[in-house]
Amino acid sequence: MGELRDVDVKQVNALALAYMGDAVLEIAIREHLLRSGRVKPKVLHREATHYVSAKAQAMVIRKMIDEGFFTEEELAILRRGRNAKSGSVPKNTDVQTYNYSSAFEAVLGYLHLLGRQQRVEEIIAYTIRTVEEKNEVSK
Repeated sequence: MGELRDVDVKQVNALALAYMGDAVLEIAIREHLLRSGRVKPKVLHREATHYVSAKAQAMVIRKMIDEGFFTEEELAILRRGRNAKSGSVPKNTDVQTYNYSSAFEAVLGYLHLLGRQQRVEEIIAYTIRTVEEKNEVSK
């Protein structure tokens, strides 16, 4: 990570922040699933998609915004992430959902690169709780 120390994280491209945030979330969700006893690879992959899909991320971020969860600084990163043009959208996702998902990942990447691990953990814990509550209701 030597070079990133020389880069102002606040100036990093929103899609690069989202790239980092995607990895941060993926690792956290995988660890959560393993620690909760779900260890079969097929089950892990299927379960993980409940948390890391664009649809799930968009749902969580909208709830967080509605509840005033984010700081002004985080909201600014969200806007950058949501407005970033990637040039492609996965075929099973609409543009708005994908944009919110990118915004969510950008905030995680931003906070991770700044070393704000406690805040990253708060957002991930909120995400896990929200997705699990939603899945309990829909069962």
